[in-house]
Amino acid sequence: MAGEEFRRLRTGLLASAHGEVLELGIGTGLNLPHYPETVTGLEAVDPADLLPKTVAARSAGLPFPVRIQRGTAEMLPHADRGFDYVISTWTLCTIPNPVAALQEVRRVLKPGGSFLFLEHGRSDDQKIAAWQDRLNPIQNVIGCGCNLNRKIDQLIVQAGLTIIRIDRFTMDSVPRLGGTMYRGAATRQD
Repeated sequence: MAGEEFRRLRTGLLASAHGEVLELGIGTGLNLPHYPETVTGLEAVDPADLLPKTVAARSAGLPFPVRIQRGTAEMLPHADRGFDYVISTWTLCTIPNPVAALQEVRRVLKPGGSFLFLEHGRSDDQKIAAWQDRLNPIQNVIGCGCNLNRKIDQLIVQAGLTIIRIDRFTMDSVPRLGGTMYRGAATRQD
């Protein structure tokens, strides 16, 4: 997920982020070099401690502080309405209860704040979607909980967020079963 197409997509998604930001599932910190200087602070939550030296190296030299907490997106350890942006890149596929996590996103977003997402999910092509359904149980095991067939837009709306922009496309460098992307922004309506 560090290839050129992934880097380009990360940069494009994160370009508008500013102020206080929360990232769901920071993993090995692949997003870190793509945050703009308009970010004033980055908090992250992740259930695993993946390659902490790599994350520290990717955090070094950033013009804003990075703070990582262990935990799940379904129970964010943050105050209500504290973030200008919440970011999720290729994370919602593995969260056991994505609607609960997205309800937490809604809770921690400031009024007028944005949830920026870049996720793979269910294809609009019925033949591919049928294969995603067939292979999802296998993918779930070999992909550490990754689901191929989640309807990301429906999960976001179900959690009470309002989608303000969405782009559906297929990544060229990823097999079609996992290459259907949902990229966009959502907000809380208060």
